[in-house]
Amino acid sequence: MENLVFKGRGAQGNVPNVFLNESYAKEHPEGIDDWEETDPKTQFTLVHPKTIVNKVNSPDVGMEYSLNPYQGCEHGCIYCYARNSHQYWGYSAGLDFETKILVKQNSPKLFKEFLNKKSWTGTPISLSGNTDCYQPIERKFKLTQALLKIALDYHQPISIITKNSLILRDIELLKALASKNLCVVFISINSLTENSRLKLEPRTVTAKQRLKVIETLTKHGIPVGIMCAPIIPGLTEHEIPNVLKAASKAGAKWAGYTIVRLNGEIGKIFKNWLLQAFPERADKIWHQIQSCHHGQVNDSEFVNRMKGTGNVAEIINKTFKLHCRRNNLNIDPQVLDSSLFNAKQQNQLSLF
Repeated sequence: MENLVFKGRGAQGNVPNVFLNESYAKEHPEGIDDWEETDPKTQFTLVHPKTIVNKVNSPDVGMEYSLNPYQGCEHGCIYCYARNSHQYWGYSAGLDFETKILVKQNSPKLFKEFLNKKSWTGTPISLSGNTDCYQPIERKFKLTQALLKIALDYHQPISIITKNSLILRDIELLKALASKNLCVVFISINSLTENSRLKLEPRTVTAKQRLKVIETLTKHGIPVGIMCAPIIPGLTEHEIPNVLKAASKAGAKWAGYTIVRLNGEIGKIFKNWLLQAFPERADKIWHQIQSCHHGQVNDSEFVNRMKGTGNVAEIINKTFKLHCRRNNLNIDPQVLDSSLFNAKQQNQLSLF
């Protein structure tokens, strides 16, 4: 990672916020009044939003509702689609996204209020629809743990996607939910190569540790799948067979994938990172990504934006399906049970 300015960070700087009229930039590095480039420290801000459960209107993301107790993510994954959403808070999608984390302190209270709505019937809710609910700060604030306790009390089905081994802290809660078919966990793994992981996802646990998480959850009766995502043509697509084989061996039952798409400001951030992290392969990787999105690096068309189009995307799709079959993945559908949801019972118990 010697070519990267900020080791341990994904983005190597900030890009202007598209919603702000003004921004600042370093124009002349030889200037006498030049500021020193230092690795920014992570800052945490407590916020109190009015709502916490979001209706997902996109038909190709595999969830109807999402819940995110944190905004921004310490993991610093360079490709993260959630970077753009940080701009709504007045921050940059670049370094700000991974160094200025918003902690939604009232998440448990809002979640309980949501479940008590008369119209709510227990449709599965996804934790980490935007940012990882088990990112490092969860160790301190324990918001995800509190949300799982509420879900168990209400018999609310929950799906989780994470790339952090901190999830094992809550294994007893997950076991209790799984015993009633109320939870499923997806672990994100797109590469088994440590050098790639260090550059792509600098503050995440290793792929080896993630496989151990799958193995541990499986041993405790918690259903697990993997997201081999995002696949980056020219960089990680050759690892699909080994990733799926290793995940299946560890106990995963399902697998999904997406091809990287660099929407909004992420394209600028990713290209800057690519030129520094893989200078000798940057053009090849960039052009292969473009080949999957009609000559662009992003596609806004539902379904196609996730799986891509063209020859490279088709090869990736066929390879993925072939190795899912070889490793007995996606044999049976995974359907959580919403019939046990009972907000009325919890309201009655609260009277005692």
